[in-house]
Amino acid sequence: MTLAIRDVDHARQLLNDHFYTMDVDVLATRPEWTATFAVGGDDAVTVGDLQFGMDVAVRAGELGAYHVNMPLTGRMVFRQGNDDVTLATPESAGVYRPTGDTVVDHWAGDCRIVAVKIARAELENQLARILDAPIRGPIDLDPGLDLTRGAGAAWGRLARMIAADTSEAGLTLHPVVGARLRETLVSGLLTATGHRYRDAMERHRPALAAPGAIRRVVEAMRAQPGRPFTVADLAGIAGVGVRSLQQSFQRYVGMPPMTYLRQLRLGLVHDELRQALPGTTVAQVAYRYGFTHPSRFAAAYRQRYGAAPSDTLRS
Repeated sequence: MTLAIRDVDHARQLLNDHFYTMDVDVLATRPEWTATFAVGGDDAVTVGDLQFGMDVAVRAGELGAYHVNMPLTGRMVFRQGNDDVTLATPESAGVYRPTGDTVVDHWAGDCRIVAVKIARAELENQLARILDAPIRGPIDLDPGLDLTRGAGAAWGRLARMIAADTSEAGLTLHPVVGARLRETLVSGLLTATGHRYRDAMERHRPALAAPGAIRRVVEAMRAQPGRPFTVADLAGIAGVGVRSLQQSFQRYVGMPPMTYLRQLRLGLVHDELRQALPGTTVAQVAYRYGFTHPSRFAAAYRQRYGAAPSDTLRS
């Protein structure tokens, strides 16, 4: 839900509550100004669609988290630690590290941003899972992210989609879909930005997991098919990195882990629809097992069983 705010102290408090403790100084007042904020997520990843509505400066000290400010309109001038002054625009997002005093010298009134806060442990643990090795943080992310091409452009599209969905209280609130989207946002940032581990990420070829580790993952899926597993969750159960899990699943099971989980859930939905009590709906059963997009679920079900789920329910 998007909030319209007309009080500076209220706007400052909302930013403090969802992001960091910060001081906000008004640089140029505007008559009848309005700030618009929509924020969602959890302790690991917070995403906001923010516009202060008048020119302000912000001082936040050390953030203790990784952060990206991606202007949709206007521009933002910032600096962190001993870095040079950096300009964030719709073509180049501003990227912040956990350490170093953070100052936004100018957040223009017409500058609407997608703000992404990622807990330090979340990003660093994700990188460790990708590399199958411990890492020494903080990760020295480059202060600018090119949004015009390649992985940076793709990450920007994903961040905008999640921010838009957050403002509408949509799929990002779903325990399965929301967790996967946030996980993809974190791993995507590691791929899109420059840092000292990029070469290692590109060179890394993970070893296959032992068959017993894959069996543990399969048993966990079967024991709790409705649990909102992410790839990182499953890798943790196996005790290996994400890439090792994916390659090992392909080797031993013949498909990626999330594909296996989807097939398992389809089978359970099919069995439940065949034995459903009067009054049961397809949507109720599908949602219970993590299928939140009705048309995609129906297409996947028809592809596997040759009939619509409603036909199974009526049979």
